[in-house]
Amino acid sequence: MSTEKELQTRSESKCELCSTADNLSVYEVPPNSDGSADECVLICETCREQIENPEKTDANHWRCLNDSMWSQVPAVQVMAWRMLTRLRSEGWPQDLLDMLYLADETKTWAEATGEGQADEDTVKHRDSNGAVLEAGDTVTLIKDLDVKGGGFTAKRGTAVRGISLVADNPEHIEGRVSGQQIVILTKFVKKSN
Repeated sequence: MSTEKELQTRSESKCELCSTADNLSVYEVPPNSDGSADECVLICETCREQIENPEKTDANHWRCLNDSMWSQVPAVQVMAWRMLTRLRSEGWPQDLLDMLYLADETKTWAEATGEGQADEDTVKHRDSNGAVLEAGDTVTLIKDLDVKGGGFTAKRGTAVRGISLVADNPEHIEGRVSGQQIVILTKFVKKSN
């Protein structure tokens, strides 16, 4: 029996992560899958795209893990753990991670790609659209902002060039507006290309 047929039988022809029945394909769970059904999951195109392209991740789509994380299949548990770990900053995934038990061998497999390892300590600054901001970027204000102590209003549409990131607060950046260095909340800016 082919791996795909085994997976369709195991999953009742549904995505093993979100339970949809559309556009299903075999996904070999990294890092060293041998292509057997035990090391693969049957997933839909939406799940695959978000797993392979973290910048396209829609956190609400992954609320389906509330059910699939309880699967008895180690490969499904591994993928649920990795996605919950990736999304832990959303709040609710951390609650699910706290409930999720993985056998030692399964946990080692889940951690093998390094998901969640380095990012844990890294503060990510994101603009109003969720784009990651880097030091030196140019951003545009999306709202008029009263500058406290500056006596002026930074107008919507103002470009702030060469921003710097506030190391311990992902919601704050610094930039120069009208010749003055000010702190700006990231929710009021949009990254410029």
